Amino acid sequence: MVTFIPVVEIPKTSDERDQTDESLRDERDKTDLAIAEGRDLVQENADEVLRRARQEADEVLHEARQRADQLLAESAGTLSADKAVAMERELEDAAVRDDRDAADETIELERAETARILARLLPAEREQTDHHLQAERVQSDGALANRDDFLGVVAHDLRDLLGGVVMSAAVIAKVVGATEHAARVNAEIARIRRHTARANRLIADLVDIASIDAGRLSILPRPGDLQSLLCEAGDEFRPSAAAKNIDLVVDDGRATLPAQFDHVRLFQVIGNLIANAIKFSPGGSRITLRAQRRGDHAQCAVSDQGAGIPADQIEKVFERFVQLNDEQRGLGLGLFIAKRIVEAHAGRIWAESTLGQGTSVLFTIPTTPA
Repeated sequence: MVTFIPVVEIPKTSDERDQTDESLRDERDKTDLAIAEGRDLVQENADEVLRRARQEADEVLHEARQRADQLLAESAGTLSADKAVAMERELEDAAVRDDRDAADETIELERAETARILARLLPAEREQTDHHLQAERVQSDGALANRDDFLGVVAHDLRDLLGGVVMSAAVIAKVVGATEHAARVNAEIARIRRHTARANRLIADLVDIASIDAGRLSILPRPGDLQSLLCEAGDEFRPSAAAKNIDLVVDDGRATLPAQFDHVRLFQVIGNLIANAIKFSPGGSRITLRAQRRGDHAQCAVSDQGAGIPADQIEKVFERFVQLNDEQRGLGLGLFIAKRIVEAHAGRIWAESTLGQGTSVLFTIPTTPA
């Protein structure tokens, strides 16, 4: 019977683009609302200024008419003169009202025309912006694809060269044999192997970063024992820890913890966490590996007794190219890659730390495939 293994891919950068597009739409909605509110406020202020100006003009006209009436009365004006003045004033008032109505209509027409022009220009500008954005994305995708292809070729060639270096070192060790220089030569060869191993890890990290950015980093979950994986990682890194006089122990090494996971990728995660703990742990300290069940999830923890991480920086350790200690070498990719691999398992990773006491990096994954 053929068993088909599901492939789980890390979400492609389109997720980030969807978030960017959603943020852009939100900002545009906010801008439209602000423009509308600002336009309404300007119109309200303009209407208020116009209303006050007309009110003051009416008051001035009213006072002028009162003075004119008083002067007319003092000059003993006739009834016919009064009627003539009243009729003239009524005609003048009607003319003023007509002029004001015409002015109001003109203002409304101008406002409507301005709003119409803005309503046509704003979508056009946004459409042009979207067109440029899409063109930039297409160009960026092409550049990213070319970069990934180039990086893949270079990584393959570099690994071949490093493999040749290791083979040459082994040949040198065999030629030297048991001569008087054997101890010194073997020490240098061991150093060559460490450097080549470090270079291989760096190449692998860079390739993984490119895969993550392109959405091509995948996992193949299979049934396995997480506790056995933890013991395997402990055996692998125990010599490196011992070289710094660090005790590397696995809690409950005889227990089992069944789960579904990608053995190679999860070993990479645990290895990155152990290597990081060794890097930041002082001699004479202890690193503890622990796995346990948490409901329908399995939880792993790598705990050290190092200097700890400040609370305001603990979330930054999972960002790419972050090194909290400038004296430590590396590009700061290990924890970022570990985070993405754990997330590809539908899991979660985080750190807990106390200054002066140490740090624990923990992650959980479902015991059954998500």
